Amino acid sequence: MSIGVVLLEPEQPGNAGAIGRTCLCAGAALHLIGPLGFKTSDRFLKRAGLDYWPRIGAVEYCSYREFEEAHRAEAGRIWYVTTKAPRTIADVRYQDGDLLMFGKESAGIPEEILVQHPEQCVRIPMREGERSLNLSNAVAIALYEALRQLDYAGLEKEGELHRLHWQD
Repeated sequence: MSIGVVLLEPEQPGNAGAIGRTCLCAGAALHLIGPLGFKTSDRFLKRAGLDYWPRIGAVEYCSYREFEEAHRAEAGRIWYVTTKAPRTIADVRYQDGDLLMFGKESAGIPEEILVQHPEQCVRIPMREGERSLNLSNAVAIALYEALRQLDYAGLEKEGELHRLHWQD
């Protein structure tokens, strides 16, 4: 099973690095739609992504149009995560192959895109009057809600202590 994350014109390399690390640990593909506010060789991106970045395998697109053309024939749905949506991320049922799209830090997903997909716009609940969550936090919250609904398929669900043992 796979859920993908799409960043539309991300601006902050630290956020993109942290998101990449989250995607790798969650088994999610990462798609970056340009123009990017940084170069993928940026030291802040690599510092936030740690030694994970080379293994992330992010797919880059020059524009939203290029991304749309590449994903037009795919079976998965695109969920547009935005503070402007009337439904929450928990109000929908995710499926294998779905993508979660997030807009740039300063402006989110353009309304011109949102109005074309009203049934696929979802939000993370927040206190009234607050602007938005940090992008990397928002990605983690929405991605893990989708993965929870899919029973964390393909992910390790149990851990072991390093020095001690769990009591029976």
